Amino acid sequence: MKFVRIATLLLACAAALLLYGCAGNPGAAVGANGARAEIMTESDEPDNRKRARIRLELAANYFQQGQTNVALDELKQALIADPTFADAHNLRGLVYMRLNDNALAEESFRRAMTLNPRDGDVLHNYGWLLCQQNRYSESTAMFARAIALPSYGAQPKTLMTQGLCQIRAGQMAEGERSLLQSYELDAGNPVTGYNLADVLFKRGNLTQAQFYIRRLNNSNLANAETLWLGIKVERGLGDREAMAQLANQLKKRFAQSREASAYDRGAFND
Repeated sequence: MKFVRIATLLLACAAALLLYGCAGNPGAAVGANGARAEIMTESDEPDNRKRARIRLELAANYFQQGQTNVALDELKQALIADPTFADAHNLRGLVYMRLNDNALAEESFRRAMTLNPRDGDVLHNYGWLLCQQNRYSESTAMFARAIALPSYGAQPKTLMTQGLCQIRAGQMAEGERSLLQSYELDAGNPVTGYNLADVLFKRGNLTQAQFYIRRLNNSNLANAETLWLGIKVERGLGDREAMAQLANQLKKRFAQSREASAYDRGAFND
């Protein structure tokens, strides 16, 4: 299953599109009965947690800049200062995901979940790691736990990620439903819009696919991939005029793209 290239932002903590839960809900604690405790403020925070938080902020900045090893070193210092800092374990998991060390990434997310089992960002990130390992049922369970949290404010990103994983697993109908739910909550996300249109196109729902891809191509977020999908949708519906207009944009704005090359070859199944 081909994903739109902008979906590579799934792994970019700096982009804040999907995975950026690096600092999550800093200081948010969980009581013994599972309820969220009052948020810790600066005056409540012990010195070791303050030192750890400073190191975590540095690590997050280095991670965003692509300086993974430096970020990891800062995280080591943060966890020396406070081994119980769930946010640091969460970011450590993202760092190891970037380093393709799935075992240490999983260890980090599991530790973060133990320390704060109601952190939706951790559940989301762990779910994405499981998806990357083709552990789809476990991944879906993690996403479901995150979505069900009343305090979790990023349901659209998790629904979108769940949809992408379901499509990757060949569960097209389920993926379509998840992406549609995500779109209803956040219609401005181009990754959701593109992939929803793409799965509808692949399932033969051309009129619906046309609605979503036209909306994206009529915005300033259109790119070679969205235009190419739009061309294929319009072709399937037999609208030659709309197809030609999109093709003109594709060749004018993205002449060197592989999509423009595929159009010139007539490779509409690419």
